[in-house]
Amino acid sequence: MATSWVVVAIGIVVSLIGWFMTPNAWGYGILGFGLAWIVLGILDMFRSPVRAR
Repeated sequence: MATSWVVVAIGIVVSLIGWFMTPNAWGYGILGFGLAWIVLGILDMFRSPVRAR
């Protein structure tokens, strides 16, 4: 669960960097990349943990 929060936090930081660069084409790409990290981190929170046998 802690890993998911770290991924979300990194996504927020990257998205903010992209947000401040948005008039530039690189800014939109960085913003989208950060938003993808946020979505994947949230989805990982809902995943059931896999147990080793």
